[in-house]
Amino acid sequence: MILVVGGAGYIGSHTVKELVKVSEVIVLDNLSTGHRWAVDDRALFIEGDLGKKEDVEKVFEMYPIEAVMHFAANSLVGESVVEPLKYYENNVASTLTLLKTMLKYNIKNFIFSSTAATYGIPEDKLLTEQSATNPINPYGRSKLMIEHIVEDFSKAYDFHYIVLRYFNAAGAHESGSIGERHEPETHLIPIILQHLLGQREKISVFGTDYNTLDGTCIRDYIHVTDLARAHILALQALLNKQKQAEVYNLGNGKGYSVEEVIQTCERVTGLQAIVEKTERRPGDPAQLVASAEKIYHELGWKAQFGIEQIIESAWRWHSIQNKND
Repeated sequence: MILVVGGAGYIGSHTVKELVKVSEVIVLDNLSTGHRWAVDDRALFIEGDLGKKEDVEKVFEMYPIEAVMHFAANSLVGESVVEPLKYYENNVASTLTLLKTMLKYNIKNFIFSSTAATYGIPEDKLLTEQSATNPINPYGRSKLMIEHIVEDFSKAYDFHYIVLRYFNAAGAHESGSIGERHEPETHLIPIILQHLLGQREKISVFGTDYNTLDGTCIRDYIHVTDLARAHILALQALLNKQKQAEVYNLGNGKGYSVEEVIQTCERVTGLQAIVEKTERRPGDPAQLVASAEKIYHELGWKAQFGIEQIIESAWRWHSIQNKND
């Protein structure tokens, strides 16, 4: 059985939807940001808190866990700056509770959901796993701390792990049954689509004077189902003892500017956006694009969906939600 911590959240629930096709799955989630309806019915759901030792130990006591996938983290950059304690408690201290419990029950396979925020403001135009990590906010630092911790565990306790550094997760499941729903929403694509559905008055573009072709920030967008499939390959690599301690970037290897994303949303929906151009946000790099060559060569993973397909799937999901709300 595979334990998915945070499996009711956006990326976690999409991974569970893929994982149940190949394995028995248990989801542990406190539903603070996740949704019970997002968890596939084929998975066993347990409501519990990663920070509570008794909640975590109960799962390991009751079920034969082979490996753990960890998605349970707070992930709002701005919030992490004003509430760093929340991020270090939940993202670091709670993960230590999980890792200690794994050692106690001799579970040695761990897949960790990390982030491009570990790189901070990069010097490289195309980020590889060897690019310098210099996070500029508590969110990124909390994720990098866990990366260091699992590396130390691997050396000391014969602990096996794969860290997956995501770039901009986007899109929705092809069925339209689950998708991206955050409160508050901070991600660009759902914000644009919510605006085009009449749920927001306008879109704010933060900075139009970056050193890019159209002056707006460039980001690497990756379909959430592509992310989910990368987790399955990582799990198989651990269970087959093909890999023991690795870090992989997950991205398309191609960046799209804010302006390009808005234009693609307009093209997909046939609707026109109202755009407000405003000042830069502090700490926003001009460009964040990943090289995913390493995971392609070692595990055979490559992103299958481009920006148009990402937005089409997201539009399907948001349109369904708009009718239901």
